[in-house]
Amino acid sequence: MMQYMLTIHEDESVYAGPNGEAILADTLAKHMALAEALVAAGVRFSGERLKPAATATTIRWDHGTHQVHDGAFSESHEELGGFYIIDVADLDEALSWAKRIAIPGKGAVEVRPVWPMDDADA
Repeated sequence: MMQYMLTIHEDESVYAGPNGEAILADTLAKHMALAEALVAAGVRFSGERLKPAATATTIRWDHGTHQVHDGAFSESHEELGGFYIIDVADLDEALSWAKRIAIPGKGAVEVRPVWPMDDADA
């Protein structure tokens, strides 16, 4: 088994406006259904949603010096909205689960293997 992190990048503006609350409620319900499906399939996982990107603070490094900036790192219309860490057999299984993540509007899910701290050769 191997752990994969599924990071959810989405356009937070989808949740603004007259339908924003309904879209958020629907999206959260779909995430709960995904969590139930992971449990039913016996997949070990963890995950959390994140507060809006405006609440983030980023530290940027430049050749040994750093600066602290308000806001998220990305200069895009997609913010990191949350993540899952799943323990599955391989990348194909991780991709299968990632495709089930609800993202209203435009967005992406990055699937990346977790590099265990005790595994210097991975």
